[in-house]
Amino acid sequence: MVEIVRSSDLVLVGFLQSLLENANIPVLVADTHMSALEGMIGVFPRRILVPEDHAAQARRLITDAGLETELRHA
Repeated sequence: MVEIVRSSDLVLVGFLQSLLENANIPVLVADTHMSALEGMIGVFPRRILVPEDHAAQARRLITDAGLETELRHA
C-alpha cells in the first residue's frame, strides 16, 4: 500500500474515497481512529492508501478531479 493523500479535511477524504472506490480501486483510510481520539482538531490527518499497482490510476483520477495539489509526492 502507498500513501497518495494525507488530509484533515473529512469532506475531501470522503470524496476521494468514493471517487477511488467507484473506479474499483481498493482504498484504505488510515488513522481514522486516531483522528477521533484527538478530538478531530486536525493534529493527526487521515491517510488515503491504495495498492501500489493502482497508485498511478488513483493519481490520474485525483488529478482529473482537479485535486492534484492534494497528492503526496512519492
